[in-house]
Amino acid sequence: MKLLVTGGAGYIGGVVAAKLAEAGHEVTVLDDLSTGHADAVHPAVTLIRGSLRHDAKAALGGDTDAVLHFAAHSLVGESVADPAKYWSNNLGGTLALLNAMREAGVRRIVFSSTAAVYGEPEATPITETAPTRPTSPYGASKLAIDTTLAEYARMHGLGAVSLRYFNVAGAYQAATGDWFGERHDPETHLIPNVLGRGETRGSVRINGVDYPTPDGTCVRDYIHVSDLADAHLLALGATEPEGHRVYNLGNGAGFSVRQVIDACRDVTGRDITVEEGPRRAGDPAVLVASSARISSDLGWHATRDLRDMIADAWRFVQERSARVRAGR
Repeated sequence: MKLLVTGGAGYIGGVVAAKLAEAGHEVTVLDDLSTGHADAVHPAVTLIRGSLRHDAKAALGGDTDAVLHFAAHSLVGESVADPAKYWSNNLGGTLALLNAMREAGVRRIVFSSTAAVYGEPEATPITETAPTRPTSPYGASKLAIDTTLAEYARMHGLGAVSLRYFNVAGAYQAATGDWFGERHDPETHLIPNVLGRGETRGSVRINGVDYPTPDGTCVRDYIHVSDLADAHLLALGATEPEGHRVYNLGNGAGFSVRQVIDACRDVTGRDITVEEGPRRAGDPAVLVASSARISSDLGWHATRDLRDMIADAWRFVQERSARVRAGR
């Protein structure tokens, strides 16, 4: 198939685009490189530097079969400080993409949504029937896109699948030998931050050690980026005309902050020190998503554990550092 991956120079989009290309598809990435990286695009993938508002129609061309949509701003704190930026980019950009798809006759899309649409859940693991009450403009903008996809499916015959998940970790080694992993500026995610401290021998701050969890720290859902990419490929085959499916993705249990840090110590062989601090406002004790629906419908389940995620992420960190030192 001929596929367009928006935001495909980012972490998750880059891995999905690489896997699609290695599966034999003709893949084009559309990315403005505001947070993505040109060298995160697989050598077999065509990169178009541009925006959804101005370049989606040209990127689709006349014979694209489907779109996998990752392009979005995704920092919760920034969305609270500047909500207009998130509504304009995330929802406005998606509307421009959907209208370009209509003009080009493209009727299939897989959307990278977020479990942040549920806000602070009443129960865990979170199912697709849980109330959607996002607590940030980021989560609200993603929920608005889910609603828009359902409307476009009803009114225009679109076939859409939305995938909702929490934390993604790990890295992917392509057939070329290249590693594709996580690098953000600023980096807000726990595992790359802990591994960064492992490399520099700095300390990690834990925000809250008195939660009602087995070790007192927050429990969060993590899935390996390769498992997530596999879910997107399965979802692509599940798009149906005039239909919008929603699937949650999770590992089924979750891992605490202390478990993550201990696993990072084990993988790196380094004594990563910890500083304990107070809770952050609004941090729920446990956030875990149920993947029962996608397991039943599409046969997907997480296959890689926490140590796999951290080991692959650490390999990416080391490979990246070696390249930087070598000036490549």
